[in-house]
Amino acid sequence: MIVSLIAAVSKNRIIGRNNDLPWRLPDDMKYFMQTTQHHHVIMGRKNYESLPEKFRPLPNRKNIVITRQKDFKAEGCVVVNSLQAALRIAEDAQQEEVFIIGGAQVYKQALPLTQRMYLTEIDAIVLGDTSFPEFDQEEWQEISRKEHPTDNKHQFEFDFVVYERKN
Repeated sequence: MIVSLIAAVSKNRIIGRNNDLPWRLPDDMKYFMQTTQHHHVIMGRKNYESLPEKFRPLPNRKNIVITRQKDFKAEGCVVVNSLQAALRIAEDAQQEEVFIIGGAQVYKQALPLTQRMYLTEIDAIVLGDTSFPEFDQEEWQEISRKEHPTDNKHQFEFDFVVYERKN
């Protein structure tokens, strides 16, 4: 099973502000939806709570929420207390690829186990309080890049980039 991370990341590694995204990039949201649908997605509790209620659980995906809270309930989701338990669920379901969708703590825990990263690299420095973990670029090979210019719906240029871990 391929363990993949998917995230939108600014030049200064920001991924969030006040438990929300610090930008509005509709084509990135569409890319996220298309890339992760029909897969298991793993997220932390705070990330789950940051989703607008109308999108909880994320449709057309098995949503797995990691939390240390013993009595946490998330309707339509599987709730577990560790990344390992979440990955076991995806593996037992014979998923070819599972997506780690955040937040920062879950990304950091999952990074050593990750084989692929789908990063929307935003060409901007933004204010935020949540960062994507640092990683050694030498360990990764870029396998695709698709540029997206600014337009009337997208205030920043960004690239959809896929990386795979080198052997």
